[in-house]
Amino acid sequence: MTHRRTVRILRSVCTVRTACTTVLLVALTFVLGVTVRKDGFRADPAGLSWWYAAAWLLCALAAWSVFKVPARHRAALIVVGGIAVAATGLLAPPRTSTDAFRYAWDGRVQAAGISPYDYAPADREVARLRDPWLFPTDPAQCRKPERARVDGGCTRLNRPSVHTIYPPVAEAYYLLVDEISPGGARLKPLQIGGALFAVGTTLVLLRVLRRRGPDGAPGQVSRAALWAWCPAVPVEAVNNAHIDVLAVLLTLAGLGALTGGVGPAMSRLRAATAGALIGAGVAVKMLPAAVLPAVLRRRPVTVLTSTAALIALSYLPYVLASHSSVFGYLGGYTEEEGYDDPSGQGRFALLRMVLPDDWALPAALVGLLAVTAYVLRRGRPERPWSGALLLLGWAFLLLTPGYSWYALLLIGLVALDGRWEWLAVAGAGTCVYVVAKATGDFPMAKTAYTVAACAVLAGWAVRHRWRPRRQKAGSQEALPQARVNV
Repeated sequence: MTHRRTVRILRSVCTVRTACTTVLLVALTFVLGVTVRKDGFRADPAGLSWWYAAAWLLCALAAWSVFKVPARHRAALIVVGGIAVAATGLLAPPRTSTDAFRYAWDGRVQAAGISPYDYAPADREVARLRDPWLFPTDPAQCRKPERARVDGGCTRLNRPSVHTIYPPVAEAYYLLVDEISPGGARLKPLQIGGALFAVGTTLVLLRVLRRRGPDGAPGQVSRAALWAWCPAVPVEAVNNAHIDVLAVLLTLAGLGALTGGVGPAMSRLRAATAGALIGAGVAVKMLPAAVLPAVLRRRPVTVLTSTAALIALSYLPYVLASHSSVFGYLGGYTEEEGYDDPSGQGRFALLRMVLPDDWALPAALVGLLAVTAYVLRRGRPERPWSGALLLLGWAFLLLTPGYSWYALLLIGLVALDGRWEWLAVAGAGTCVYVVAKATGDFPMAKTAYTVAACAVLAGWAVRHRWRPRRQKAGSQEALPQARVNV
């Protein structure tokens, strides 16, 4: 009787925990829906910032709560919640970025048989491809501050006078979307693609976390919620349809392919597959190249060869079809964003607090080389995402980028590794991109990234302090069993 009563009580507790997590997910979905529907990026950035803060808080509570949910319910709850969260990004056109308009334009140019690297949107050679949706002629439309002038009209595209910057796999995706989209669909197919990639990334995370070795905790599957329910995913990957989410999916799949396997042949096959997937991620967005040093502890020649081969093969058709450089505006972009001369930009914000401006870039390079050397020397081959998280996270802290969607890959790595304190770095990017518009001259980059750096160091200190105790407790528990075996 007592045993049955205990079982009933435990079932009731589990039901309550599942219900609490579900309620938090419903609240998170509602807040994200309001956030996406609220067009306050320019009109009311302060109000939008508070909605962002509420979404991040609810995400933290829900992600903490899911660890208490019964194991048999976790994966389903994470997937269903991830679908609901991602769907909120479909409730409105892009709110905080105009990059998706450039995606649509590049797809249209390719569909007309023209290389996207040959002409800028403002060039007369592609004037026949312009339409009133991307290039309005209505004076009322052209009075909006985000509109750039083109041939007496305006355009929704940003940087219309420069060539595209996107690598070939991204360009191939834009062409595919243009070919399969119905007329008049505009940006909705790109947003739907972003939602599919976001949910696909959740499924990849669940698969990799389930396949992890004995070092993983029983609740490690719950870490997938750190990606699936993160507010940055519906906002940046779905609503703004940033192509970065495809790079995240491919890169995490590549990192996952490096785990498991039987025998040297299978290990070689997995290494080649991993390298190809990471190479595809690099050919979507250059950022995944930062994870490469973390995967070189296991079959480095095979990984690097397959990565380089995939990148080269993806560029080859565009090299043959283009008259201009296939690297497009990449060099101009780094200069525009202040990575060449940080004196007038928000880049290297933490380094510039303690060093002269001219020293910031060399110091950042030295710091990145030091982290890379550490990962190459001390990285764990069975956990390549841990080294990748260190590399990318410290790159963010040293370079302090100002665009929030860059952190999508960082969020995915956090979900694999479990060191949630690095999410503060992703939050810093959001503060610089959105909250700074409401704070005027307040040094948001320095403040946000300083707080993020403190959170990361505090997390490291806590883990370093408690690791010996956990190891000692584990060895004491194993001692009686060892004596029996002897």
